[in-house]
Amino acid sequence: MATPMLTTSHKENRVQWAQRHINDDWNKTLFTDETSFLLFRNTVERWYKNKRPVRRMPKDRTKIHAWGGFCVEGKTNLFCFKQIMDASFYVEILSGHITQIEEMLGDEWRFQQDNDPKHTSRLARSFLAENVPNVINWPSNSPDLNPIENLWSIVKTNVERRMPRNCEELE
Repeated sequence: MATPMLTTSHKENRVQWAQRHINDDWNKTLFTDETSFLLFRNTVERWYKNKRPVRRMPKDRTKIHAWGGFCVEGKTNLFCFKQIMDASFYVEILSGHITQIEEMLGDEWRFQQDNDPKHTSRLARSFLAENVPNVINWPSNSPDLNPIENLWSIVKTNVERRMPRNCEELE
């Protein structure tokens, strides 16, 4: 994953955010994000004793997008999709998971998301205000602060090791 260039302002905001949250209890926090899984990504390195096998690479980079969340109590169901996500589709995904999240964390929990425009849209903010007890204010350009990024990395490595050959196997 590429790391965004951080300005001095970004760095200062991250430090201030960390100081404000240093004593937080993260046990009731759901960390969320979406990612994409590419078919034929070829990022897992392998050693071959003889000739390296040839894998056919299609011109179009077929991919599946996924949204998910996790906390100390468990994980949400992974929601896979192929379309481009906009604010209304994001709200649709969240509304389908609220009951599951409440079953895991009860009535008092915190929701973490990054500052993607669809997450901070008027529609999403309105939905979150009505359905989520507390949304964490997240610093801009800080994907490295979200532990779900580590989980996505593990999942992508495991998916690549399976060497899916088509979209159905990838999903």
